[in-house]
Amino acid sequence: MLHLRIDPLRFQIDELLPAVSAIAEGGLVAFPTDTFYGLGADPRSSVAVSRLFLSKQRPGDRPIPLVAGSIEQVRESVGTLTPLADRLALAWWPGPLTLIIPASPALCREVHLGTGKVAVRVPDHAVARALALAVGHAVTSTSANLSGGEPPATADEVELTLGDGLGARDILIDAGPLKGGLPSTIVDVTGAAPVLVRAGAVPWDRVLKFLH
Repeated sequence: MLHLRIDPLRFQIDELLPAVSAIAEGGLVAFPTDTFYGLGADPRSSVAVSRLFLSKQRPGDRPIPLVAGSIEQVRESVGTLTPLADRLALAWWPGPLTLIIPASPALCREVHLGTGKVAVRVPDHAVARALALAVGHAVTSTSANLSGGEPPATADEVELTLGDGLGARDILIDAGPLKGGLPSTIVDVTGAAPVLVRAGAVPWDRVLKFLH
């Protein structure tokens, strides 16, 4: 596993090129988000996503969330932003609000388990957004740990818990300690009304108040 030490306030896109290449070649990349470290792979590749499940020892019946670099990239590579989704995205992205939207057919089945729905957000972390934009499409963003464990807030925690599951050509982007806290709030916006799937950093009553 290759370590990349990145200053999140003063980095150049070129510094992320090893991680971009790793994802393009079907590899895994642990990277920082605005909450915890996530594990990135190409969500269009069944082989890459299967490796992700294996490295995390993740049950095969749990879908994988994605992160994108911008709202435009969500539209281009993830799925359909319904009018409801568009309103919430414009209000809370970048930030810890995950929206479940109709999935693009370009995504592999392992990401959404054949449901036709996918969870996505634009994180409030410059490195995470830059990685997705440099790759050219959204990437997976399940927590970079063994399934069921505590999500990691430091690169050392990623290496301690997931190191054996990452290969020599996989990448760990160390951008320093993250703030942790509550995970992102997950809202299903595929229907006429929003449905809370997981409470988190964005209070549900704020979402409802905004919509009404």
